Amino acid sequence: MRNRLGILLFCLFVVMIGYGLTLPVLAFYIERLALAEGATAGRAYIHVGLLTGVFALMQFFFAPLWGRWSDRLGRRPLFMLGLSGYAVFMALFGIGTNLLMLYAARILGGILSAAVLPTASAYVTDLTSEAERGKGMAWLGSATGLGVVAGPALGAYMSRLDWRLEYRFGGFYINDFSTPFFAASVLALVALAATMRFLPESISAAGRDSYDKQAPGNPVSDDAAGWKVIRRSLIHMLALSFLGYFALSLFEGTFALHAKKVMDFGPAEMGLVFMVCGFIMAAAQAGIVGRFIGRVGEMPMLSLGFGLMGIALVLLMTTQSMVIILSYVVLFALGMAALNPGLASLVSKRSGRHAGAALGLQSAANSLGQAAGPLAGGIMFAWDIHMPYLLTAVPLIIAALITARKSLAGK
Repeated sequence: MRNRLGILLFCLFVVMIGYGLTLPVLAFYIERLALAEGATAGRAYIHVGLLTGVFALMQFFFAPLWGRWSDRLGRRPLFMLGLSGYAVFMALFGIGTNLLMLYAARILGGILSAAVLPTASAYVTDLTSEAERGKGMAWLGSATGLGVVAGPALGAYMSRLDWRLEYRFGGFYINDFSTPFFAASVLALVALAATMRFLPESISAAGRDSYDKQAPGNPVSDDAAGWKVIRRSLIHMLALSFLGYFALSLFEGTFALHAKKVMDFGPAEMGLVFMVCGFIMAAAQAGIVGRFIGRVGEMPMLSLGFGLMGIALVLLMTTQSMVIILSYVVLFALGMAALNPGLASLVSKRSGRHAGAALGLQSAANSLGQAAGPLAGGIMFAWDIHMPYLLTAVPLIIAALITARKSLAGK
């Protein structure tokens, strides 16, 4: 069991290196192409938000389907499909020469890569008991966070290299901005090869058959009825997942613009900020959260997480010092580290035999937050550079108070 879990975590780590690697340059890459096509600065900011968010929007629509199908078809084939789609369309994004090509690559890549996280989370559910579920989800989040740490560090390094790439072929164009996206594609192929060679299926053929042959009339086990019951029972958890990822993606999507406007940050400085954020998220999930979530429970962790994130966003508006900014980013990352495992653990425990379907719904809620965050952030940033953080901090703090009240009530 530990070997299989280790291979899965390695694959997610490698994929998230590629995702994190593109973060320092994504906003600049999109902004440059938008301005080259004649967009105003305000419209360029909106394109940054749209292209950042549309990837997650496709995951919102398709993650529940992939998660549900993984209960029927198995985790492994859909995990491999997601890795393949991510690799292909990340490479196509890197050779785009206009906004239309970038939108096409992000949409198609989002559709296929939406299979990765729900199937990986369901795989962890298959391998762990309820008592170990929170810890397993913490390790999953830690592998993801470590990838986001290593990615920006590698991206910052690559941004300083003078590749002098300048190739045109047909309607495609390769330059120095393309290299992080090509590297992300190659890393996804490495994860795909590791999955094909070392990662077996986690549910038996009999287990998949039993999903299709469950007793009709049982509201929990019947497919159609169970799907409705799951959605109703998880609605509050899904709302909290949406809010957490909305705040995270708004921060990721607008901080580059905010820091460039206020402090003249470039890709190297942005790489450092995202590296610190990812490292703290990973270390906290693997260490503090993984160790204590089973003792204190998921709900107190949620209250702490929302509170830290809301406070950090408010504080980020008050300084221009790099050292102080990094300290506030640490607070923000600690908050997100407290949220991830707690939400995933609660969702999986309340889903019964439909773990893939339920975690697919949660992944969809996360993706909707990831899609809405950059879009809303780009619009609010065009209005006022501090407004994205202020208007996001308020619901985070309200959520912290609500979850604290439920924790004290023992719910």
